[in-house]
Amino acid sequence: DPNEVWMMEMIGKGAGNKGAVWVAIRIPDDCVSAHANQARIQQFPLNDPENCIYSPDVITFAREKGYFTGDDADFSFAKAYAPVDFGALRFCEARVWSFFNKVNSEMAQFITYAQGKSTDPMPLYIKPDRKLSAQDIQEMMRDHYEGTELDWRFDVGAGPFNSPYRWSPLTFEVDSVEYCNERPIATQQTGFSFVAQMRSWLPDPVGGILWFGIDDAAQTVYYPIYSSHTEVPHEMAPGNGDLLNFSWTSAFWIHNWVSNMVYNRYSDMSVDMKKVQSTLETQFRSSQPDVEKQALALYDKSQPEAIHYLTQYSNNLVKEGVAEWKKLGEYLMVKYIDGVIKKEENGQFQRNEHGLPAFPTRPGYSNEYYRKIVDQTGDKYKVQPIEN
Repeated sequence: DPNEVWMMEMIGKGAGNKGAVWVAIRIPDDCVSAHANQARIQQFPLNDPENCIYSPDVITFAREKGYFTGDDADFSFAKAYAPVDFGALRFCEARVWSFFNKVNSEMAQFITYAQGKSTDPMPLYIKPDRKLSAQDIQEMMRDHYEGTELDWRFDVGAGPFNSPYRWSPLTFEVDSVEYCNERPIATQQTGFSFVAQMRSWLPDPVGGILWFGIDDAAQTVYYPIYSSHTEVPHEMAPGNGDLLNFSWTSAFWIHNWVSNMVYNRYSDMSVDMKKVQSTLETQFRSSQPDVEKQALALYDKSQPEAIHYLTQYSNNLVKEGVAEWKKLGEYLMVKYIDGVIKKEENGQFQRNEHGLPAFPTRPGYSNEYYRKIVDQTGDKYKVQPIEN
């Protein structure tokens, strides 16, 4: 819908009952909302069908099940049907908080809620401090809690290269005490993500775009796929590899190949990755006005021609982008092989007077990481003088 955005929450009635209870609220035009696998709709207007609709038994069913006993006006969908626990707050609502915190300076007050230390809920929607673009939302999808109290790039779990990733499961036990990893917006197990851009002032085949990316949102490339798209690009098509068969022409496998290199030397490799990511996405945005101008001209003459033009345009971008990402993987392999870093100058690897690779940099680890080693191991690795 290019004109309105609604948030709908629904839950099945469970064994012995048919159907579901639900509520839907329209998000005001000047506001933003977010959702992360945890019910967020609290109290809602009971007599404002322009902005809120709900199943007739959404409150009575909760009463029947013993989930709610108060006045109708006090009914909270989230509290009745999905009351929060620590996991709901730390793994789900924290992601909503991180997005809200980036766009509204007043949201910092909800940090204890995101940490799972309090249960006073955040608003369903907020007004951002500035107007947001599709690019802004793409960057939000890449968030790892950087710069917040939940930033986890600098504790021992981050390793020597300040990784904002931890491998599953989310929780673990030490001496019968349960602990957790963070669950940021960007995560390694993402299969695909997208930002939907809907522009009511353009014809639907041109006005709707899915900025679509494969794999981890922090390390993907968001390609413009128009709502009129009619042909899946080969790089994303079923049959081009699968979860047990690698393919060098598959966007899924090329992106996973690169990201699984970056994970292991994040602080260094992510810099190189982001350069290519930014270059490609900047090119996509730069070409968008001219492409859509051409598409609109074709649309006035022949809608099928305009749709074919946009489909081919998007598919060519995917093909070229995946090829560039493969080159990125090759570059990372050469530059960082065996823990050293090849020297570069003007975008080329340096060679010595004999044409061989220049002697590489051996950076080792940061002083902070070396200190952690000494703190943990004491004199185990201390270089000792030998008495003759």
